[in-house]
Amino acid sequence: MEQLKTIGRELAMGSQGGFGQSKEFLDLVKSIGEARSKAEEDRIVLHEIETLKRRIIEPDIPKRKMKEFIIRLVYVEMLGHDASFGYIHAVKMTHDDNLLLKRTGYLAVTLFLNEDHDLIILIVNTIQKDLKSDNYLVVCAALNAVCKLINEETIPAVLPQVIELLGHSKEAVRKKAVMALHRFYQKSPSSVSHLVSNFRKRLCDNDPGVMGATLCPLFDLITVDVNSYKDLVISFVSILKQVAERRLPKSYDYHQMPAPFIQIKLLKILALLGSGDKEASGNMYTVLGDIIRRSDSSTNIGNAVLYECICCVSSIYPSPKLLEGAADVIARFLKSDSHNLKYMGIDALGRLIKLSPQIAEQHQLAVIDCLEDPDDTLKRKTFELLYKMTKSSNVEVIVDRMIDYMINISDDHYKTYIASRCVELAEQFAPSNHWFIQTMNKVFEHAGDLVNVKVAHNLMRLIAEGFGEENDGADSQLRSSAVESYLRIIGEPKLPSVFLQVICWVLGEYGTADGKYSSPYITGKLCDVAEAYSNDETVKAYAISAIMKIYAFEMSARRKLDMLPECQSLVEELLASHSTDLQQRAYELQALLSLDVQAVESIMPQDASCEDIEVDKDLSFLNGYVRQALESGAQPYIPEDVRSGMEDMSNFRGQHQHESSTHGLRFEAYELPKPPMPTKVSPVSLTSSTDLVPVSEALYSRETYQSSSMTSASEEGSSEIKLRLDGVQRKWGRPTYSSSASSTSDSVSQKSVNGASKVDGASVVNSKVRDSYDSRKQQVDPEKQKLAASLFGGSTKQDKRPPASHKVPKAGANAVDKTQELKAEVETNEVARGKTNHQPPPDLLDLGEPTVTNPPPSVDPFKQLEGLLDPSLISTTDHSTSAASKAPDIMSLYAETTASGQSGSGGHSIPLSGDSVNLISELASAAVRATPGEPPLQSVKGPHPKDSLEKDALVRQMGVNPTSQNPNLFRDLLG
Repeated sequence: MEQLKTIGRELAMGSQGGFGQSKEFLDLVKSIGEARSKAEEDRIVLHEIETLKRRIIEPDIPKRKMKEFIIRLVYVEMLGHDASFGYIHAVKMTHDDNLLLKRTGYLAVTLFLNEDHDLIILIVNTIQKDLKSDNYLVVCAALNAVCKLINEETIPAVLPQVIELLGHSKEAVRKKAVMALHRFYQKSPSSVSHLVSNFRKRLCDNDPGVMGATLCPLFDLITVDVNSYKDLVISFVSILKQVAERRLPKSYDYHQMPAPFIQIKLLKILALLGSGDKEASGNMYTVLGDIIRRSDSSTNIGNAVLYECICCVSSIYPSPKLLEGAADVIARFLKSDSHNLKYMGIDALGRLIKLSPQIAEQHQLAVIDCLEDPDDTLKRKTFELLYKMTKSSNVEVIVDRMIDYMINISDDHYKTYIASRCVELAEQFAPSNHWFIQTMNKVFEHAGDLVNVKVAHNLMRLIAEGFGEENDGADSQLRSSAVESYLRIIGEPKLPSVFLQVICWVLGEYGTADGKYSSPYITGKLCDVAEAYSNDETVKAYAISAIMKIYAFEMSARRKLDMLPECQSLVEELLASHSTDLQQRAYELQALLSLDVQAVESIMPQDASCEDIEVDKDLSFLNGYVRQALESGAQPYIPEDVRSGMEDMSNFRGQHQHESSTHGLRFEAYELPKPPMPTKVSPVSLTSSTDLVPVSEALYSRETYQSSSMTSASEEGSSEIKLRLDGVQRKWGRPTYSSSASSTSDSVSQKSVNGASKVDGASVVNSKVRDSYDSRKQQVDPEKQKLAASLFGGSTKQDKRPPASHKVPKAGANAVDKTQELKAEVETNEVARGKTNHQPPPDLLDLGEPTVTNPPPSVDPFKQLEGLLDPSLISTTDHSTSAASKAPDIMSLYAETTASGQSGSGGHSIPLSGDSVNLISELASAAVRATPGEPPLQSVKGPHPKDSLEKDALVRQMGVNPTSQNPNLFRDLLG
C-alpha cells in the first residue's frame, strides 16, 4: 500500500507538473540524484542529450516547453558535457519580451558562453536595448549579463548606458551598475580610467548596498595607488564607525553581527591607507579599539572580523593599546579547541612578532603545543611562526623540533623547505660549533639528496671561513669537530651524495690539519668511500681530489709519502675510466707526486680555499711566449670580431695573402678547368641555342702551326675570338645543352639538339623571339652582347684583319662561305615549306648551303660549328692593325639599325618591327643585296673560301679527339 501511495503521489506531481515542469524534467533530476557512479550519470546525460537534440529542432515549440529545454541544457552543461547544439536557442530566448523567458535566456547564456565566444556579437544589441528598458528587472538581468559576457572590445558599446544607470532611481540598478564598472576596470583599466570619480561619488550613496559595492573597486584602486586616496581615510573611518554602531538596517546583519562583510572590506582598505602613515593611523585607533571590544568571539563571523582587525593593527603605525588588545584576542584563539581558530591565532601572532617580540614569548608554550596537534596544516603554520620567533636562546629547541618533523613527513617538497630553514637558523643562531656540525649532519642524513646543493656549498664555505673570531682557536675547533663527526658517519650505509661530497671535501682540506689523524688513515677512508659509491662519479671525483690534497699537504710538510695499495688501485682504475673528468684528476695526482716541494706548495697551498683568485683575463704571462712564436714565423691571432667579418667569401678572394695562409674549408664554387678544357661557358642567348667562347691562345696557335707555315698569320689568328666547342654542360645553374647543325647538312632536314622550338625555315619567326627582342635590349650582359654581335653582325676591332694577309682566319673564311650560301638558302625556302613533319625544321641560326641534301653519315661537332658564323664578319671596312679583344656592343648595333635603317655589315636595311616577317629571308636578302660600285664580297677576304673552310675543320679535328683527355667530350657536346 505504501508503494502504491508513493506511485500515486509521483503521478499526481507529474500530471500537475511540479513547479510548472514536466514529468520528464523531474525524472531527469531524480535519476541524476540517484546515480550511483559517474558512468551511470554519464549514461543518463548522454541519453538526455540525444533526446534534446531531437526535440529542440521541432517546429512550433511552445515557449514554455523551450524554457524547460534550456534548463535541461543547463543541467547537461553543469555535469561536464557539451550542450553547444543548444546555445543558439538560449541566445534567441534573450530576445523574448516575456520577462521570465528573458531572464532564463540570460541565465543560460551567462553559464554557456564566455567573453570570447563567437555568439557574443549576437547579444550586444539585445543588451543595449535591455539597458534602456523601463522595467528595472530587465535592466538588472542585462547588467548581470554585462558582468559575465562583455569583453574588452565590446566595452565601448555598453559603457555609456552603464554610466547613465549610476543615477537610476532603483538602488539595485545602481549597485549592479557599479559592479559592471568594476568588471570593466578589471578587464581594461584604461577604458574606465576617466570614471574613477564615479566610485568616490557612489561611496556616499544613500543605499548601503551601493556603498558596499563601491568598496570593492576602491580597494583595487587603492592597492595600485595609495597616496591618491589618503583623503578618504576620514570617510572610511566614519562609515566603519556607523556600521559598528549598528546604524545600518537589520537586513545587513549576519548572525547578529552588523554588516560583517562591509566591516572586513573597510578594515582591508584602512590597513593599506595607514601603512607607515602615523597621521592616518591616528584617525583609525578609536574605531579599531571599539571593534575589538564589541566583536562577539562566539561566532565564526565575529572571529573573522577580529582577525581582520588584528591584521589591520599589525599593518598600520603601531599603537601599544591596540597591540595589547590584539594580544588578548590571539590568546583566546590559541586556547580554543578549534583548529581553525588556532590557525588564525598562529597566523595573527606571526604578524605581530614584527612589532612586538614580547607577545611571542608569552605564547611560546602554546605555540609548541600546536606542534603536537595532529592537524598537519596547523603544524606547518606553526613552523612558519617558529622560524620568525627563533633567536639564540631558543634555536636548539626549535631546530630539533623541525628536524623531528622533517624525519616523519613524506612530502619531499616540504621536507626540502624545512631542511633549508634548519640550515639557515643553524647558520645564524648556532650556540656552539659542535651543535652546528651535529645539526648539519642530521639535516643531510635525513633529508638526503633533497637538500639543495647550495646548502652544501654554504656549509663548506662556513667551515672554511669560520665564525669570524680574531683567533683561530674557534675555527680550528670547528674543523676538528667536523672531521671527527664525519669520520664517525662515513661508515654508515646509503649516505646521500651531497652529504658525501661535503665529507670528502672537509676530510681533504682539514683531515690531517690538527695532526690527530695520519694521512694513510684519511686516504684509506676516502678510498673506501670511492669504492662503496662506485656508481657516483661526483663522489669519486671529490674523493680523488681529497686524496690529492692530503698528499700535497704531506709533501709540503716534508713528510714521507706512503701510498696505500687501495689508493694505488683507485688511481689506476680512474686512469682507465670512461669519464674524462676522473681521468684528468687521476693524471693530475700522478703529476703532482713527481713535482718538487716548492711547486706543490704553490699549486696547492694549505687552507687556501677561501682566498681570492686573481684572474688575468689578458693572459699577460704568455706575452714572452707569443713574441717568441711570432719571431719564429707563427701567424698572429685574429680577433673573433674580425673573423666573423670575413665570412663573405668575396672578401677572401680580395685578400690573397690571407687566402694563401688559410687551410680551412672554402665555400665558393669550384674554379673552371684550365686550358685546353673550356674555362668559361657563355650564357645561353634568348634566341640562340649556340654559344661563342674564346679559344685559348696556346691551343689555337698550335692548330695554326699545323695547318700553315706562315707564322705571322697564326699569331694574328691566336688573338682573335674564335668559335669554340658548344654543348658543354654548365656546372652551376640550370643545365644547358646546345649544338649547331652541320654546314654540309640540308637546311630543310636540320633539327635543334638542345630542345629548342622546331620552326619551319620559311615560316614566320617564333613569336617568343620577336616579343623578347625589345626586352633583351634592356637586359643584356657582356657575354650576351658578344654572342649577339657574332650572330647579327657588328664592327668589332678584334675581328679586323690586314688585307695583305694570305691566311684567312677561321671566322672570316666561314663567313665568306656562308655569304655565298645565303642566296641558295633563299631559293630553297619554298622547298622547305613542302617538307613533311617527319623531318625536323631547320635551325634559325644555320645559314648553311642548301645544295647538299644528304645528311652526314655521322655527327661531327666541329663541322656543326661552321653554321654559327655571321656574314657581317666579312663586311668590315676598318683595316687598322690593332687587334684589341674588345666585346662588341649589341645595344649600339641595334641603335644604329633602328635609327638609320642600315645594318652594321653593309648598310642594308633589315626590318626589326613586330610584324610577321621572315628573319631568315631578311638576313639573306640583306647579305646578297650589293650597293652599286661595291666589289663582290668574296674578293675582300682570303684566296678561296672552300679551301679555308676545309683547313679549319681539319685543324679543329686534330686539336681534340674523344679518346685523348676527355673520352666523354662528344657526348657532352651533343647533350
